[in-house]
Amino acid sequence: MLNLRDHEAELDRALGRLGQRSKFAEILAQGSQGVVVNVDTKSHRASALPRVAGAVMRAWAGDRWVEAAASGFDQPTLDRAVDSLERELAASTSNGSPPGESSTTVGSRIQRPARPMSEMSVEQIVDLAQDYFRWTSAVPGVKNAQSSVGWWDDERFYLNTAGARCHHVAHRVRGGVVAITFENGKSEFDYTAQGGLGGAELLDAFTEQQAQDVAHSALELLHAPAPPTGTMSVLLDNGTTGTFAHESFGHGTEADQFVRDRSYLKPRLGEQLGPEALTIWDDGSVPGGWGSVAFDDEGHPGEKTMLIDHGRFVGALHDRDSAAALGAKATGNTRRSDFLSRAYVRMTNICIEPGDMSMEELLEEAGNGVVLEHWTSGMEDPLGGQMQLKVQRGHRIENGKLGGVVTSMALSGSVLSFLKDIRGIGKLNHPMEIETGFCGKGHGDYLPTGDGGPYLLSRAVVGPA
Repeated sequence: MLNLRDHEAELDRALGRLGQRSKFAEILAQGSQGVVVNVDTKSHRASALPRVAGAVMRAWAGDRWVEAAASGFDQPTLDRAVDSLERELAASTSNGSPPGESSTTVGSRIQRPARPMSEMSVEQIVDLAQDYFRWTSAVPGVKNAQSSVGWWDDERFYLNTAGARCHHVAHRVRGGVVAITFENGKSEFDYTAQGGLGGAELLDAFTEQQAQDVAHSALELLHAPAPPTGTMSVLLDNGTTGTFAHESFGHGTEADQFVRDRSYLKPRLGEQLGPEALTIWDDGSVPGGWGSVAFDDEGHPGEKTMLIDHGRFVGALHDRDSAAALGAKATGNTRRSDFLSRAYVRMTNICIEPGDMSMEELLEEAGNGVVLEHWTSGMEDPLGGQMQLKVQRGHRIENGKLGGVVTSMALSGSVLSFLKDIRGIGKLNHPMEIETGFCGKGHGDYLPTGDGGPYLLSRAVVGPA
């Protein structure tokens, strides 16, 4: 792993040159590395993730931002990037000040995992992934299985001409399995995965029983009927609740969409959108959260931002530009996938706060409907406010009781209607679990984002996926 502080003098020199030409300049340096191992019935594959090492420089040209990237930290490489920016800055005819508030944060966050994955050999990681595969595929009736174990260390060092100097290292690890079954021309699968910020110690909680449970679930789906169809009561499990918070609601709160008038939520700010029991937040400071960031890529600390507070839509996610345009403050949500990607307003960990209803109370309130379990995908519509969530399995709800298993299904409808119709939020008897996922924006730009929540009861259109 690189130590970006070893290149601090070179970065300071580049920043000093830019500061002579611009009212504000910043540099984000990044170094990352990782390994992913995949195992299936035919092979095992160990792949090194692309090793990243470079920096992006941004400066205010009086009326716009200008950027340049450097794919290294030696002085000639950094100087070439500075030269290109100096030419753009010299051509500017405006002398305005940059929008928003510049970070002045100084800090360092390096939390060394108990057992760093980078200290494991590739052979040890392959052995772990093969254990996961063996546990899953050994269940009679499982025709195929896939397992994966991966880690990714990401180091970032941000500095600007306002005095900010933010250095942090994130160690992420993730593992999981997929069980695949076939019978009479029908194929089904189920999956589980877990991970977070940390090291190999996070994978200790993944057990043989969990792998076997996934296999038995896939086998059960072979004989399960299709889900009911129509508008009905829907009870989302924890992971599906988190996916709803991210895909259906969260993207609409990214305030760069507000500035472009591309969010259905913009005119709703301040309105009561759901019941008093509903609270939704985004928090980049969650300890161990998959999407947590010590500092965002404009030097603002990761923090908790209330989006819906007791049913009222009270806040959005901001970078410095959107905050300046809308009279708000930056919220620690400016993120780049890497130093070659542009900065966007992005979620970190978005969650729905637990309520106080038991599972029995939620089922009784639902009456008849369906439970949606094991999300597989979600689609955003930040302009129109429509949603679609897909899950791999579920259960019928019949007369207030949990009924039989049903196969994959899709939920669709209006997000605002779904929020308004919420009439039950489950309680959690354990700390909030942050699901691991990746989110794209723009032309890809994938980065880690987390989500979570309790069981959530509302009403929507359901049908087979």
